[in-house]
Amino acid sequence: MMARLTLFIAAIVFACGCAHVISKDILEKVNMDITFTELRKDPRAYRDKVVLLGGVIVKTVNKDNGTLLEIYQTEINRRGKPIKLDISQGRFLAHWKGFLDSEIYQKGRKVTIVGVAKGEETIRLGEIDYRCPYIIVNDIHLWEKEQPQEYAPYPYYPWRLWWYPWYHYHPAYRW
Repeated sequence: MMARLTLFIAAIVFACGCAHVISKDILEKVNMDITFTELRKDPRAYRDKVVLLGGVIVKTVNKDNGTLLEIYQTEINRRGKPIKLDISQGRFLAHWKGFLDSEIYQKGRKVTIVGVAKGEETIRLGEIDYRCPYIIVNDIHLWEKEQPQEYAPYPYYPWRLWWYPWYHYHPAYRW
């Protein structure tokens, strides 16, 4: 009986750890067949279709009617987290109809959005006019900042070199 209970609890914990960040109700409305490449080629063909996109924020602009996020698209994993940040198919604009603080939703943060494609907008990138898909956001998930892992300057060995006869006298082994 105890083994079954342990197995059941482990299954629940495992299932919760693999859950998508966007709610199941909203995900059911998403057309998973639409890729960003197709959307970027012809945004008007997918007008009023619900899409799931992820990427990294380039710019956040607060306006009277909400917040506009300029995002460069990246691939997302099964949980919806942006991955392979050095590979992108382009940029898109995401409009949230509320206020998003630009200090929180700042450049370099990863986001996953579900929204309705509304066509395309032209933005200025340097000296070029860049056409990109325009999305009205239904749901947004801001991923936590990832802290770099700190490692010891040398590999940790679980044993000490106590057997080495000159261990205590060698300068490299003193701490």
